[in-house]
Amino acid sequence: MRRRIKTSMIVAVLAMAAGSLIPASAEAQTRSSITNRQKTKNDWRNVAYAGAGLGVYGLLKGDPMFTFVGAAGALYAADRYEHDRKSQAKMERSRAAMFRRGYFYRNGHKYVKRTTKRNGHKYYYFVRT
Repeated sequence: MRRRIKTSMIVAVLAMAAGSLIPASAEAQTRSSITNRQKTKNDWRNVAYAGAGLGVYGLLKGDPMFTFVGAAGALYAADRYEHDRKSQAKMERSRAAMFRRGYFYRNGHKYVKRTTKRNGHKYYYFVRT
């Protein structure tokens, strides 16, 4: 019985540690939203792997609590990963559509696409005209 309580404490600590990794990736002020989405997506993938590992450990040890917690965590994290993956693809398509155009209007002002070269790379930007 004492051993079961100890393993339950270990699972709780691991779950809290995994959950604390996710908010650390919210650096929206310093990163573009697409880069931030990629980091969040990777965090969810890693949490899914950890949950699956915990579920396998529970199966090997014959502990149904580990198996259930691991499987549930892996399924939830995999669902969030898939959501972020689709969302990131949508954001990238939207950005590509914006730079495909030569100009656009926003708040009554016209913005025209310009091209510049820096360090051998070609960059696009919009200038208000």
